[in-house]
Amino acid sequence: MFFSDQKLTSNMLCCLLALLLPLVVNSHPVGRSLLPLDCEDIFQNGSVHNGVYTIYPTTEDKPVEVYCDMGCTEDENHKEGQWTVIQRRMDGTVNFYQPWDHYKEGFGNKNGEYWLGLETIFSLTWRGKYELQVDMEDWEGGSVYARYLSFSIDSEDDGYKLHLGGYINGGAGDALNYVNGRKFSTYDKDQDSSYSNCADLYDGGFWFYSCPYYANPNGLYKGRGDVEYGTGINWHHWKGSYYSLKSIMMKIKRVSLSEA
Repeated sequence: MFFSDQKLTSNMLCCLLALLLPLVVNSHPVGRSLLPLDCEDIFQNGSVHNGVYTIYPTTEDKPVEVYCDMGCTEDENHKEGQWTVIQRRMDGTVNFYQPWDHYKEGFGNKNGEYWLGLETIFSLTWRGKYELQVDMEDWEGGSVYARYLSFSIDSEDDGYKLHLGGYINGGAGDALNYVNGRKFSTYDKDQDSSYSNCADLYDGGFWFYSCPYYANPNGLYKGRGDVEYGTGINWHHWKGSYYSLKSIMMKIKRVSLSEA
């Protein structure tokens, strides 16, 4: 096998890894459990393509399907790959105005729009150190991200309280710092600090402090054009509160010991 002097693209490298990683994994003892905890384990076990895989964040008898963003793309925002996607909006096919139990256990279509589930997110971030990246796209072809070098949530007993830090600006602006330390709310379990129920008022469960808010990834999918204030899928620090995004994706990845 040989290559020309032309530089390898990231897609070519992904294809090479798809061929080589299974050989590496099969020829060396594996120190971790054979059951993958998250998409990083899936990648290390030789599956390097984006898609739906099965992980085991708690026990072997509780498999969870998840979409893995492995990074096989020319987009530099994704080049690192191995992300476990916890939320994705892209076409409005899934209703995110859901009760507490659904947000706890997860809902939607892993090949499309879905919410992974608070209990699964808690299990992952309780077992290891994770970072969060939020990718978003507008209707004019623009794309940005917000990254947080630490991300975790507490157990249900503590309201799945959000903890994040180490913000890195990818053009989106920091719309989540406002809800750092806040509990999760749904229309049937109001845990925000407002006199109103923000999750009910803005059509989706999320970490809210008060109404109005700065981020609402789980609001109604509105489509192109201006929307009523605070409705739709908003990220206030990028496009304001009268603009509903075309797509948004929240994804997490384990932080290596050298980065921790």
